[in-house]
Amino acid sequence: MRFSKSASLFAGAAAMVAALAQVPAAAQSVAVTSIVEHPALDSVKDGVKEALKKAGYTEEKGLNWQFQTAQGNTAIAAQIARKYVGDKPDVIVAIATPSAQAVVAATKTIPVVYSAVTDPVAAQLVPSLEASGTNVTGVSDALSLEKQIELIKKVVPDAKRVGMVYNPGEANSVVVVKRMRELLPKSDMTLVEATAARTVDVGAAARSLVGKVDVIYTNTDNNVVSAYEALVKVGNDAKIPLVASDTDSVKRGAIAALGINYHDVGLQTGRMVVRILKGEKPGDIPSETSDKLELFVNPGAAKKQGVTLAEAVVKSATQVVE
Repeated sequence: MRFSKSASLFAGAAAMVAALAQVPAAAQSVAVTSIVEHPALDSVKDGVKEALKKAGYTEEKGLNWQFQTAQGNTAIAAQIARKYVGDKPDVIVAIATPSAQAVVAATKTIPVVYSAVTDPVAAQLVPSLEASGTNVTGVSDALSLEKQIELIKKVVPDAKRVGMVYNPGEANSVVVVKRMRELLPKSDMTLVEATAARTVDVGAAARSLVGKVDVIYTNTDNNVVSAYEALVKVGNDAKIPLVASDTDSVKRGAIAALGINYHDVGLQTGRMVVRILKGEKPGDIPSETSDKLELFVNPGAAKKQGVTLAEAVVKSATQVVE
């Protein structure tokens, strides 16, 4: 009788352990926001989700994932930031400078991981790229502008006047324009600027450069990238070569781009999110950058825009877009 009772107790305890093993851990939540949807930023978002999946965080296993885009509107970005702060997720991922600024302004406690931000210090997201001691860390997509200028000269060797269309309200673009003003004269070139405060202004801004520039260079300005087809139309019609820093823009009609693989940036960002979900504090994680550059070229676009790419440039490309 005693043996039977012990066996019964043991069986009950075993059943309880088994039941507890099936109880899922507390659901974790990741809220993602992006200033706008375009191929580069979409790749970041997808990379974040892939990194989470590789680490075992999926919606099927209880991950609460939400994504909202601000559709290029900073006021909407601020609304999304306030909503997310009210939702109290475990981590907020903010893609691109305007969205990151909105989220960082909205919370000093919820962990924030920024991504695809050119200059997080100038954008006042972190005091430096070292561990911030705050609730913020992330991944910068800063590029060597010296290498961008080298590419411009390879595509258009005789260029003297470099046009740039950019949003003066986007901190990362302002930083790039300021630096290009300083660097171009060292290569015997000058910068000609055209501002586009809204996506719908990009075409008109590009047209204002016709007759004034030998080449148009575009950074990862979100307004410009979102409306890149408008820029391509001007480049093709006016025979102005287009050089970009976003490789996806080459598929859309730029001649060449030396840029970052944004899916890799997303994976890098996602791995940071995983570290935080596992207990690390964002303030203990230094900001990171990506130095893995890829050269994309589009000989067909070059022909439409009046130039012929040197064979050496085409041969050195990571990808040739036909």
